[in-house]
Amino acid sequence: MNTTHYLVAGASHAGLEAVHRIRLVDGTSPITLVTRDAHAPYSPTILPYVVSGQSAPERVVLRPADYFLQHNITLISDNELVSIDETGKQVTLKSGDRWQYAKLLLATGADPIIPPIPGLSETPFHVLRTMQHAIDLRDHAGKAKRAVVLGAGLIGMHGAENLRHAGLDVTIVEMCDQVLPGYFDARAAALIEHAFNANGIRMLMGSRVVRVEPLGDGCRITLENGDSLEADLLLVATGVKPQLDYLKGTSVQVDQGILVDRRMRTDAPHIWAAGDVAQAADFYGEEKVMMGILPDAVTQGAVAAMDMTEDHALKPYIGGVPINTYTFFGQQAISVGQSLADASLEELTRVDEENGRYLKILLRENRLQGISSINQEMDAGIMWQLILRKVDLTPVKDAFIARPLETGRALMSSTWR
Repeated sequence: MNTTHYLVAGASHAGLEAVHRIRLVDGTSPITLVTRDAHAPYSPTILPYVVSGQSAPERVVLRPADYFLQHNITLISDNELVSIDETGKQVTLKSGDRWQYAKLLLATGADPIIPPIPGLSETPFHVLRTMQHAIDLRDHAGKAKRAVVLGAGLIGMHGAENLRHAGLDVTIVEMCDQVLPGYFDARAAALIEHAFNANGIRMLMGSRVVRVEPLGDGCRITLENGDSLEADLLLVATGVKPQLDYLKGTSVQVDQGILVDRRMRTDAPHIWAAGDVAQAADFYGEEKVMMGILPDAVTQGAVAAMDMTEDHALKPYIGGVPINTYTFFGQQAISVGQSLADASLEELTRVDEENGRYLKILLRENRLQGISSINQEMDAGIMWQLILRKVDLTPVKDAFIARPLETGRALMSSTWR
């Protein structure tokens, strides 16, 4: 039986931040980090650039091997949890090895959702969630001419752009009427869609796939309207969800993800969760939500680690606020906080379709609730902090509406602590 004090399952942003924070407080207790990936830890956000060849796998490592040696962290790669014994405080790994822990953090991330499209399971296709997925997709792209991407979320849009950069003819098929529906309203989405069209990507919005079938070395995709597409390469990017089979038989409560409190504790003793697998407090309300963004994974990993080490500096998690910076074809879109207005919000919008510029500000009682922009000078981190800190913009409201970047910087420089 192997033993460790801290067992962290998952070596992406939440898990890496957790082991870093643990070591800041506890310099001696054994830490074991388990990852199902065979590659050194990396950021999933870089994967599309591996596909296009702009980044090499060996150049995007978040922590080199000597980091784990220097910090006395046991790294177990190409392995994963398959079960948890709460009573014995033990986990079993896919390899069959068993580890006894004092404290366990689940930061196992999410897996691609494979839609139940007839014929898909019999047709070769790609997903993009791991480094190996990116390498396989890159290698296939080098031999392909036509690609179809199912899904116009961030993964699908990034994947499509980088397949285009790799020289392929690309078509995106999306059931919704717009791209990136979770981040931008229809007017902003139309500007992004226009940029993709202008760069040679065919956009089929509001289209549903009813069948996929092998065709030679590629496939045929049939749409609900009867049209069909042929492709040498198929990328499925229709969302992600946590893989939670290892929780079977435990008392860990699950909804869309693992339910946690504001200290990232689950209902089970000595078990925490953070990152894409965790369903945690919403900044805007009382419900618990899945956030799935990098900055929030880091924050949750830090909170979990501080609670696990009983760090007196711990401040409970205040809730998730979405933040996304999206670069496409040399342009930049930013979405922070709420993206859709309701009756309780004051909405101020400026659109310059000719120059592809867009700005939307959402306020409640003169406090920023959300801001979206395309091709505007913007600092997403500052906007994020203005929302998190509930800064009263009343004295500078007109200036903020006119010049959000400069006004936001001035506010934060005087209040940042």
